[in-house]
Amino acid sequence: MKHSHFDLTEKIAVITGGGTGLGFGIARVFADMNCKVIITGRREKVLKSACEKLTGRADYVVNDVTKLESIPDFVETVEQKFGPIDILVNNAGINLKKYVLDTTDNEFNHILQTNLNGLFAMSREMGKRMVKRNKGSIINVTSMAAIYGIPKVIAYSASKAGVLGLTRSLAVDLSPKGVRVNAIAPGFIESPMLHTAFNSDPARKEKVLSRTPLQKLGTPEDVAYAAAYLASDASSFITGVNLPVDGGNSIGF
Repeated sequence: MKHSHFDLTEKIAVITGGGTGLGFGIARVFADMNCKVIITGRREKVLKSACEKLTGRADYVVNDVTKLESIPDFVETVEQKFGPIDILVNNAGINLKKYVLDTTDNEFNHILQTNLNGLFAMSREMGKRMVKRNKGSIINVTSMAAIYGIPKVIAYSASKAGVLGLTRSLAVDLSPKGVRVNAIAPGFIESPMLHTAFNSDPARKEKVLSRTPLQKLGTPEDVAYAAAYLASDASSFITGVNLPVDGGNSIGF
């Protein structure tokens, strides 16, 4: 086995929503593996702070994935400034916790615009260039909400189920042209927001852990290393998968 297949040296990656949370965790691991990282998002202050934490190993470009008309120019700008993109991680996303009958059309459409429509437009524009080079890896972040029903997240669930379907269709269309497309479905991952939710609802935490065979929460690094594998040449025969990084939660009883 050639360990260099797991190496991301000389590869260039764009990570949407890369300034915080899972996106930042992925950016940090990619940078540790010698990948050239470009993070993107709406808030320049957040992106700048993230790049400072990565101590010169990442750059940023401000972009809002909901502004679909801006994405072609964004992709052009990134490739002109940094070079051909090898890896796209579609991580940007938002959630809305609201009972289905109280969710408005505008709220529903806003979630889809961010989580699904923006992801499609970014994948299409990056995909056009990757196909010309006959190589590339696109990684979409889905969710447990794409695998089973979770209450009070109807718009989020619809968007992430859409991302899963999109992943499979993109893989079928683009893989013959050298571009692999996969997804990662994070389980319950350590974060201040999750701990706040658990502290106010101990029964929920007990339910989560009781159906998680590994009996613990995940970390952003767990998700990041899975993304690094799917981004690397070590996964060159893998496309169209949705990889749960969940401690077994999706198969627990």
